[in-house]
Order: sequence, then C-alpha cells, then structure tokens
Amino acid sequence: MQFLMLVYTDPALLEALDEDEYATLMRGCLEHADELREQGVLLASQQLEAAATARSFRTRGGRTQVFDGPFAETKEMLAGFNILEADSLDDAVRIAQEFPWSRTGSIEVRPVRDIDGVRRQVGARMPAAANT
Repeated sequence: MQFLMLVYTDPALLEALDEDEYATLMRGCLEHADELREQGVLLASQQLEAAATARSFRTRGGRTQVFDGPFAETKEMLAGFNILEADSLDDAVRIAQEFPWSRTGSIEVRPVRDIDGVRRQVGARMPAAANT
C-alpha cells in the first residue's frame, strides 16, 4: 500500500532553530530518506518552497480567482511530501515518526487511493501507458 506523508512546518519554529541544529536535522532527514529509498520504502519525496511563493485558485459560478499563497490562514504550511510504501497505516505512521519535522509542525499520513480502481469504477479509460 502507498501512503502520502505531508510535512507541515511552522515557519516561526523553523526560524527559531539555530543554523547548526537545522543543518543537523536536515542532514539526518536526508540520510534517513536515502536509507528508506534503498529499502524500497520511500518512493518519492520533495521539499517545497515557502508558502509565500505559492498561488492558489478557486472557481465558483464559472469565475476563477487567483490568490497569492495558500487558502488557509494557519501557522503551519505545507513544506514537503513523501510517498511511502508500507503494509498498513500504522506502519506508515511509524515510519513517518522517524522524521524530525513534527518538532516544527505536524506530519499527516494518508493512504493513496488506487486511481486505476477509480477509473474502472467510473468507466474512464486507462491511459495508453497503463495498458502496456
């Protein structure tokens, strides 16, 4: 099963870390991610730029509005994501707890839906690449 691990950080808590502590946490995180990749547990990961660089939009009544930054007014901002391969949600949460970022925000772990199953359910054709 695949799980999405969303990493949210509070910029104020991140900024409160001194440079050495941040470098130690990030280095450990990257090295741990490399180990999980080698084990086939971590399938993909990316760190995101600051929320201030984002654009969000919503369409209502046929009209689209574009906004700077995220929709939500919150202390914690989405900072990155990982896609994990795990046997269960509990196992994925255990793996996610090995990362240090819950100290500066929160980590959400959510099962990834089988999109091919959804395609079959709603009668959508499979893309050509999936048929090979």
